[in-house]
Amino acid sequence: MMKADPVLLSREGAIATVTLNNPDRLNALNKAMWARLGEVMRALSEDDALRCVVVRGAGEKAFAAGADIAEFASERTNARQAKIYGNLIHETMQSVARCRHPTVALIRGACIGGGLEIAAMCDLRVAGQSSRFGIPVNKLGLTMAYGELMGLLALVGRAVALEILLEGRIFDAEEAFRKGLVNRVVPDGDVEAETYGIARRIAEGAPLVNRWHKQFIERLAVTAQLAPEEWDEGFECFDTEDYHEGVAAFLAKRKPDFKAR
Repeated sequence: MMKADPVLLSREGAIATVTLNNPDRLNALNKAMWARLGEVMRALSEDDALRCVVVRGAGEKAFAAGADIAEFASERTNARQAKIYGNLIHETMQSVARCRHPTVALIRGACIGGGLEIAAMCDLRVAGQSSRFGIPVNKLGLTMAYGELMGLLALVGRAVALEILLEGRIFDAEEAFRKGLVNRVVPDGDVEAETYGIARRIAEGAPLVNRWHKQFIERLAVTAQLAPEEWDEGFECFDTEDYHEGVAAFLAKRKPDFKAR
């Protein structure tokens, strides 16, 4: 049986749609999806005829409900492995953030963990009223490495980023709007129409101007310069007992017993 493409690409005129395609698992993000998303976004960035990119999840239940935890046992068992995987995630995140064309995230259902990280890298976000948000990685003994954290921090600032990460709470679309995570919240049935309405308005504008504005704002944003050892510290959690306990507890559907070691 042929595996489905982990990321779908379609196009209507000057607007491309990129779809995270793992609907049976609420579009949980695995290594193949991260790799393919990066490839797709880099290719779209080189397309001069394009004017806007919509990023969405397959189906109506999730944009993406976070990482595929079942994959951790084979792909992210220790800091060395996690750094390789984390660098792939960072490259993909940057391919979304640095796409030359404006990007709009269409969010329905769960937008959790890595899903929220991807949405944060888009330029605009439209959410349905029943959407849910959060990054509960502290329940897994897991950190957001620098390559994942920078988008969230740039979007909502220090206080809100810390609130999201330290509480690890799942919250609704209205709270996401108040926190600045999303630009608009609309009835669930209107999310698609609202998102593509935005995309069409963007596409009707001068494409060179839209690309310049993205560049100008990126240049004005503060970008941290990290030493290699500081970057690597983002993956040290994978060598802790708490990380292995958190993943085991998640898969067993029980409460983790963290020991701070």
